[in-house]
Amino acid sequence: MIRIAVPEDAAAIHAIYTPHVLQGMATFETELPGAAAMRERIVARLQHYPWLVWEEQGRLLAYAYASRFRERAAYDWIAETSIYVHEDAQRRGIARKLYGVLLDAMLLQGINQAVGVITMPGAASVTMHESMGFAPAGIWRKAGYKLGQWWDVGVWQKELQAPVVPPPAVIPFARLREQAAWKALL
Repeated sequence: MIRIAVPEDAAAIHAIYTPHVLQGMATFETELPGAAAMRERIVARLQHYPWLVWEEQGRLLAYAYASRFRERAAYDWIAETSIYVHEDAQRRGIARKLYGVLLDAMLLQGINQAVGVITMPGAASVTMHESMGFAPAGIWRKAGYKLGQWWDVGVWQKELQAPVVPPPAVIPFARLREQAAWKALL
């Protein structure tokens, strides 16, 4: 089941995130934030962007969210996407399904572009993004230092809808989640 994250999901989300911080390259975060910080992130992000979880039999197996790409107002119509899947639940199609609903929610908000940022080589993430219509948009060479080495970061971009002039304001997710169009996605 896909649903909107709630603050009470923080511990389970933190557990999914922990191996990526400590041993993985999916994030450049190098110290665990803790469940309390994760709770704050969920609450803050849900005001403007979707944060979704995949739950089976009461257990969270994955989460995905959108976040602000840059702080300047001119970037309001582009958002960065992130997804993390529990190591026991990988290769089951969960990521594509969850990411698909995330992208649909962003489209309903009026966001034009989604950006996926991938630590290279990141073959599984590249494959998933490209299968969902993302295209390579560039490489940031030696962009992050983690686990004793420098890593390149690839940027993948997907146009969700053609931009118009002037663009309508993006609908905050806190407002969108009350609309029938959003409820129809779940």
